[in-house]
Amino acid sequence: MTKPGPRNRRAIVALLAVLMLLLSSCAQIPRSGPVGKSKDEGAGNPNAPVFFPAAPRAGSSPESIIEDFYMAGSGYEDDYPVARQYLTQAQSVTWKPDKRALVFRSAEVVKSAVENEYLYLLDLAYSVDADGVATQYPPGTKETIPLTLEQVEGQWRISKVPDGTAIPEETFKVIYGAFPIYFYDPTFTFAVPDYRWFIKKNTVKSMTSALLAGPAPYLRGAVVSAFPSGMKLARESVPVVSGAAQVDLSAKELFDASAEDRQRMQNQLALTFRSQPDVINVQLRADQDLVRVEDNGTVLPPVVDKTVPAHQIAVNNGELVRYENNRITPLPDIQSVAGLGPHSPAESPASQTAAFLNGDKTTLYSIEPGQAPRQLTTRSTLTGPSFSPQDWVWTAGPGANGAAEVVAYKPTGIAPGTAIPNVTITPSWLSGRTVKDFRVSREGTRALVISESAGKSTVQITGIVRNPDGAPKDLTAPITLLTTGGANQGVWVNASTVAVMAGSATSTVVPELLSLASGEAQQLAPWDGLTSISAGNGPEQIYGQSEAGVFQRVGNGWELQLKGPTEPAFPG
Repeated sequence: MTKPGPRNRRAIVALLAVLMLLLSSCAQIPRSGPVGKSKDEGAGNPNAPVFFPAAPRAGSSPESIIEDFYMAGSGYEDDYPVARQYLTQAQSVTWKPDKRALVFRSAEVVKSAVENEYLYLLDLAYSVDADGVATQYPPGTKETIPLTLEQVEGQWRISKVPDGTAIPEETFKVIYGAFPIYFYDPTFTFAVPDYRWFIKKNTVKSMTSALLAGPAPYLRGAVVSAFPSGMKLARESVPVVSGAAQVDLSAKELFDASAEDRQRMQNQLALTFRSQPDVINVQLRADQDLVRVEDNGTVLPPVVDKTVPAHQIAVNNGELVRYENNRITPLPDIQSVAGLGPHSPAESPASQTAAFLNGDKTTLYSIEPGQAPRQLTTRSTLTGPSFSPQDWVWTAGPGANGAAEVVAYKPTGIAPGTAIPNVTITPSWLSGRTVKDFRVSREGTRALVISESAGKSTVQITGIVRNPDGAPKDLTAPITLLTTGGANQGVWVNASTVAVMAGSATSTVVPELLSLASGEAQQLAPWDGLTSISAGNGPEQIYGQSEAGVFQRVGNGWELQLKGPTEPAFPG
């Protein structure tokens, strides 16, 4: 029989994945059963697909052994028993498949110059670390895995291989899923999702371990956890008994925590597990003994996916106006700013403070009811202002030496003639780049940053690090979201999704939705001459503006709302 090539084998694996998914979707979630029925490490999605990879075949070449070994990485149940058959006995004992997962678009095996050494060359799509933190890579990103083989009783086996697995992208999308684990903003007011990629079958324990290990690198310093550093699981499992996830923690740290902190721990776990169909509630345990969490009313549940008000701020006939329900009304008690030629207006979600740029977008102004506009900063170019819920207004532009700077001001409540608190941040990762847009997330812990270098744009999410008094301090090294086209502006759609586009008055524009929960960009309907974009609460409340007027996304198209107001923006 002719042995199928790598591409055909990957197609077979993908077909099997689809078949397993279809078969598993027929299973029903049990709604009754014996009291105390328990699920252990496998607690998670009961409909998750299961793979049954092929064992080694006699007479296989080294190249086939390597390819089949990595294809067997889809058989994750019971600690990858089939994949271990491709290894020597010593390597089988020491290989740690859960250290990382490399996800490839294509792969090939080549012989190296060293005897019995081979290289597995990948076109890398993702890498996922042991805590589920995923990094996405554009097509053409190369990764090389070195492997050494030897013969065991006449059959080739792998005697040296790095820890981790490597699986095709189509298989990855079937057996892995993106799940949010939750942290808090520093005031414990808002819940912040931190999306991780886990095997769908074993999510509860994986989520718990990742939560205890702390936030992803781009959120470190920007968010906080109710779990103190060093707290660990007392046993390497999180059983789910009659719908209760039993989280057994190290006793000392749990008993040392205050009643409020234990309440926040339970809330944090409950939010994290809410995507799991077999988890109804959470129990904290210390060395398997139940620890009762008393709710004395002092700890409020955090706000999840903070919403924005229904109205937008816009410019109409040179003045700042309110746009809502296809009606235009004046901003309450706001003086005329027509002489400044306002552009890119923004409104605080926490107060009645507004901000805008002047006509050539070189000066940032703020304005409060009953007061004259105040000049905050002047640069050769500035991004449109964006407010955090803490009433800091942000913009970005080149500093005196040309380096990209991000600046924030807090003008609300500051008496005229008094210095306005401000912060200037010069992130090293923006070196050599021009910031095109900077948008603070609705809970104020993250920012969408669109920058450009050599004509190529990059869309990133960074964390906002603050001092104890709440003043901004720094921006974290960001994660990058891949787009199918360029972008020069964007907005937050909800806590996990942004909409971006390359605005143009003369070209057809295709906005895209980029989600932290998916590596796939979703293209919206194209429209001619879209120059600005805004978003309310969810993908159904996306607005675009062109010379013809303001349009709202409706289904798979755009519907004209009103002609007149320009550059509408929801508070934030």
